[in-house]
Amino acid sequence: MMLDMLAAIARKNYEDRRRRQAEGINKAKAEGRYRDRVADAQKHELVRILRLMHGKSLRETARLAGVSKMTVIRVCADVD
Repeated sequence: MMLDMLAAIARKNYEDRRRRQAEGINKAKAEGRYRDRVADAQKHELVRILRLMHGKSLRETARLAGVSKMTVIRVCADVD
């Protein structure tokens, strides 16, 4: 019973923090002070060169460019 109560309190604290964070982000966006992370154009260009021009494999392109395989997939999908 005590453990259930502590778990409920922890969950409520977590939800409150998430809600307050979302409110702060929305307020900052409305004021023009919050922007998403900017993509690294140089790495994206390197991925395109390695994958599309040199025909490297997905895994090798990711390793050489220092990015994840999912990033390689996403960058190459944007080209098409």
